[in-house]
Amino acid sequence: MAILLFCLRGVPEDEAFEIRDLLTHHEIDFYETNAGNWGVSMPALWLRDEWQLNQAKQLLKDYQHYRYTSQRDRYLKCKAEGEHKTLIQSFSQNPLSFSIYLVAIGLIVYVSIKLLFELGL
Repeated sequence: MAILLFCLRGVPEDEAFEIRDLLTHHEIDFYETNAGNWGVSMPALWLRDEWQLNQAKQLLKDYQHYRYTSQRDRYLKCKAEGEHKTLIQSFSQNPLSFSIYLVAIGLIVYVSIKLLFELGL
């Protein structure tokens, strides 16, 4: 019976590639399911052999610790060099898109609050 090892929903493509490569390198038998045409299925990595579960979990734990520390170091380096993206930089790079999102958020908040007061809550 297949065992869910790692859900790929929301996982960056480079991370998913590294995890697939890690499992292949350590000869862990797995297969992958995708989200399907409409994105409603669960993209994930599944183990075929239950006996490899502990080894695979330990590899993933070690990899995720490595990934966390490397991405955190990368972020801190960019922040120290002033290269990380700020809210002001996002606005200046694409002001029209930023403004549209801001108006949409404001509209959603307005409609939500208006409905609450109209319903007497």
